[in-house]
Amino acid sequence: MQRLDKYLADAGTGSRSEVKNIIRKGRVTVGGRKETMPDAKVGTGQQVCVDGRPVTKAPEHVYYLMNKPAGVITATEDRAERTVLDILPDDLPYITPARRKKLFPVGRLDKDTEGLLLITDDGALAHRLLSPKHHVEKEYYARIEGKLCQDAERRFELGMDIGDGDKTLPAKLIRISDSEIRVILVEGRFHQVKRMVSACGAEVVYLKRVRMGDLTLPQSLSAGMCGYYSRP
Repeated sequence: MQRLDKYLADAGTGSRSEVKNIIRKGRVTVGGRKETMPDAKVGTGQQVCVDGRPVTKAPEHVYYLMNKPAGVITATEDRAERTVLDILPDDLPYITPARRKKLFPVGRLDKDTEGLLLITDDGALAHRLLSPKHHVEKEYYARIEGKLCQDAERRFELGMDIGDGDKTLPAKLIRISDSEIRVILVEGRFHQVKRMVSACGAEVVYLKRVRMGDLTLPQSLSAGMCGYYSRP
């Protein structure tokens, strides 16, 4: 059994004070009966509705896919810069003030890099996606200037020294045109795509992550937009 106001707040209907007002105004039914007491109990299997629409109990963890725009940093908070959590919409499913405080981005994208970013409160999933031993693929689309060396694909495949002492793990370079490429990595070193491309004679002028493991950036999700994902 759970208090009705907590049930609604956890489901993202509103803050505890907001849902108390909703309940007291007679807008809520529990098991088909109108309920006006915030401390009323909700039993397992009872359907709760607000204004006639069923409310689904909030899941243990939430997952939001963001198409991160350039100019925003991948962090939970920062005194000087806007973060991805600052631009996370308030109207997403299951967003509450308490839940928002627990959210974090999985991995990092540079400030000027766009693309797929998973935001969640599931630490176990984040560990699986980021752990080097799992070799989860990250795929990027890039526009470049300059001419890549002829053996760039082979250098990506064999790994290369990009200035931090250890060779990169095997990666894949796919040429789309003279000015467009795709890169698939299984690690995430600082500015890795840019440094690997630079080591092969060209310069990245635009970078966007389009995939992380089985998660693919939806074409309908424009830069700055975010959507709820049921479970990666």
